[in-house]
Amino acid sequence: MARKYIDCREFPSDTNCTVALSADSEDELLEAAVQHAVSVHRHEDSPELRSELKKLFHDGTPPVERPGA
Repeated sequence: MARKYIDCREFPSDTNCTVALSADSEDELLEAAVQHAVSVHRHEDSPELRSELKKLFHDGTPPVERPGA
């Protein structure tokens, strides 16, 4: 299975979050992303949140530089 990632640097936030998460499985990445979204960004864990997060997954690994920099 290909590595996947999600990168908070792609989205503006009040905290200027620079976290990028990656994993070898989509399920593992989703669990880590949900935990991060709930604990850091104060989102509520819901089926809608999980669905939206999955749409933001990319194949590969996160770039070293901030996307769009």
